[in-house]
Amino acid sequence: MVFGVITAAGSGLRLRGENPKFEIDILGRPLVLYALEAFQRAPSVKSVILVIPPDRLAAWPVSRLREAGMEKIVAVVAGGSTRQESVRLALEEIADEGGTVVVHDGARPLVTPEMIEAVCDAARGEEAVITAVPLTDTVKEVEAGGVVRTLDREKLVSVQTPQAFSLSALREAHARARQAAFRGTDDASLVEWLGKSVKVIDGSRENIKVTYPEDLLAAIAILSERMSI
Repeated sequence: MVFGVITAAGSGLRLRGENPKFEIDILGRPLVLYALEAFQRAPSVKSVILVIPPDRLAAWPVSRLREAGMEKIVAVVAGGSTRQESVRLALEEIADEGGTVVVHDGARPLVTPEMIEAVCDAARGEEAVITAVPLTDTVKEVEAGGVVRTLDREKLVSVQTPQAFSLSALREAHARARQAAFRGTDDASLVEWLGKSVKVIDGSRENIKVTYPEDLLAAIAILSERMSI
């Protein structure tokens, strides 16, 4: 069984007006619906949980999403103050003990069913799988306004979501991180912290995260091109 978790909580960034980022209108639809639709169309995914800010919970009932064609949605959960806490809260909604969970950032609307299927396929027999793309810029470590050293970018990647995990491994990672007050940068970092292996597969340069206004413009351009094909 493959469960999808899409987290749209934990980001207070507003790019247009007062709407939370996940509700920004892109070509007539809220941004988060694009990721939800990709999970809806991914054959391996059997159910999806959406995590959103607590103050928007009443506006996003499961019934609204199912009416929009997202039939795999089983729960809409109030997120925590961090992305890590939001994912942990979503995991509490999954009653099963085994299976695979695919975690995705709702601010990445350009994910496709093919990307989701690729990470699901790679997760068979693995505890954790991430998607990533090679770095193209030179990366330097800086301290007190000066360069400490130049890092070897041949060994560095830019990590994306979706990320897939053994449900038991991710639950253990979140539980132990909470006990130790460990804060990771993503779910894979929690699994790494436990000393477990994390497999890497190719991501996509189109799978951008909408963080700044120029990211939103790029997302609109890519989605418009996809719709015209």
